[in-house]
Amino acid sequence: MQAPFERIVQDYGLNVLRVCRALLDEHRAQDAWSETFLAALKAYPQLPEDANVLAWLVRIARNKAIDELRRNKPEILIGQDVDSLAPSAQRPDLQLENLQLWHEVNQLPGTQRQVVAYRYLGGMSYAQIAGILSGTEAAARRSGADGIKNLRARMDDQELWREQP
Repeated sequence: MQAPFERIVQDYGLNVLRVCRALLDEHRAQDAWSETFLAALKAYPQLPEDANVLAWLVRIARNKAIDELRRNKPEILIGQDVDSLAPSAQRPDLQLENLQLWHEVNQLPGTQRQVVAYRYLGGMSYAQIAGILSGTEAAARRSGADGIKNLRARMDDQELWREQP
């Protein structure tokens, strides 16, 4: 028996939002997140019970992010209050995020950015990432390692991206 869809949103919503944010700016990421869960809600009854829900949602989010990029040109936010994007008690979904980190992740080349987002922000395995990107696990590992190397070169905090045991 499948879990109620509300539970799916609770369990995976933050991971999907992190992936969307790694691929898009803040406003478009929220749009893609909403579109992801609307599409997922429609398709959820047909999802096999043994399916990897996170991988399924991330694939939908990736497709929605691509749709969003095709639909709109990059947005320049004039007069945006930087404090409104900063972590705060009112924005618990942003407490762990660091604006500088988001900026640096967004500067990575496409595949590196996707692998870093899926692995470290989405919590996915390299095998799952390889499936989403239609590549090999070794290629996903290489792109991830290159992405982390680039982030380390840009950021002073070498502990930030150390693999957890």
